[in-house]
Amino acid sequence: MVERVTATEEALTLINTLKEIHGDLMFHQSGGCCDGSSPMCYPRGEFRIGDADMLLGEIGNTPFYISKDQYEYWKHTQLVIDAVEGRGGMFSLEGPEGKRFLTRSRIFTTQEREELTKETE
Repeated sequence: MVERVTATEEALTLINTLKEIHGDLMFHQSGGCCDGSSPMCYPRGEFRIGDADMLLGEIGNTPFYISKDQYEYWKHTQLVIDAVEGRGGMFSLEGPEGKRFLTRSRIFTTQEREELTKETE
């Protein structure tokens, strides 16, 4: 099964640290500018998911949502969530930790695209 969203070891470590502090988490990737272009981490249930959002997958046993409009732009890529040094988004939980989540991506291979097409049929 091809995953639409994955995470680096650095991101998984930061997720586990945040879970110890805040409990269950959730992510949302919107298509906005500034903070909205970063994956935002919230306590689970603190961000309202609406009809314009979809569950892309899970990273570190944490649901990862994306706006449907943004998904249309990125549906040909796998999102790879990383954690790097720096300040996180203003409303995202990682800010005080001196790290921030960052979305990287890679284009799906032809074989992966075929498998994803079969999964949605």
